[in-house]
This record gives sequence, C-alpha cells and structure tokens, in this order.
Amino acid sequence: MAEAFNDKILPAAKAARYAEVGREIAAVLAGEPNLTARMATVAAMLAASFDHYLWTGFYVVDPDKREELVVGPYQGTLGCLRIAFGQGVCGTAARSRQTQVVEDVEAFPGHIACDSRSVSEIVVPVVDAEGRLIAVFDVDSDRPAAFDATDREGLERILQDSFAD
Repeated sequence: MAEAFNDKILPAAKAARYAEVGREIAAVLAGEPNLTARMATVAAMLAASFDHYLWTGFYVVDPDKREELVVGPYQGTLGCLRIAFGQGVCGTAARSRQTQVVEDVEAFPGHIACDSRSVSEIVVPVVDAEGRLIAVFDVDSDRPAAFDATDREGLERILQDSFAD
C-alpha cells in the first residue's frame, strides 16, 4: 500500500486513509496562501497515499479563456495541456460542476485519452471561498472501476477544506 510522508503509516481502510491524509494536508497547508503551492501539495500528498492512483492533478480554469482548462500541478506522466469545458471527463466536471466517477473511460462519450493506461477516472470540481470554479481535480487509475463513493466523499472533503474554506 502506498504510504505518505514523514514515515507515517496510513490506515488501510480507504475512508480512514482519506480522513488521515486530509488532516495531514490541512496541517501542511496551514497559512499558505499561494494557490499553486496548495495545488502542488494536494496532488503530491494524495498521489503518495493511494496505490490505485495512476495520474493525479489539477486542470485550472484559464483566466484568459474562461471556458477552457489548462494543466496545473500534477503527479504522473505528461497530461493533456488544454481541455475545453464540456469535453471529456474533466470538461464535463467543469461544465456541470459535479463530480464525475467513471468506471470505464472507454465507455464515457468523448473521453480524452491523455494516457492510454488510464482505465477509470474521478474528476472533482474545485471551487474557491466565493463559490467560483477555479479548477478540477483529476485522478486516473489503471484499474477498472477503481473509484467509488468513498473516493468521492474523501476527495470532495479534502478539496473543499483546501480551497473553499
């Protein structure tokens, strides 16, 4: 099982692991105002904590093209550079502002294959304290149906705590 930081042993149960990693992320981010630093830290700490994560990172709303996402801080192989709102899983999450849990990316209409090893995916919209969409958080897995309600709840809570509070 992937382990996190500072030689800390994380709980094996997924819900407990998300809760513990969330506490660790909150502690590391305390007092850090820089958005890029916050995103890089969240991506790195989550990627180091879960074995079922293949690619982990942010697609940020482009301030010059408000209907387009541009790759932000991530862990993994080369990501897609830009994704239009409404296209693929990330663009769908950005447009709808709803978390997308995809058991089989090949079955998702308009899926964008940034890494051919990706089999399943979860994408969570990220909003700031004013409720504005600032990014989406994308996690791919090389396992089928790797993400469930526990991943959704854990990620939504961590992202809410990290960017909207």
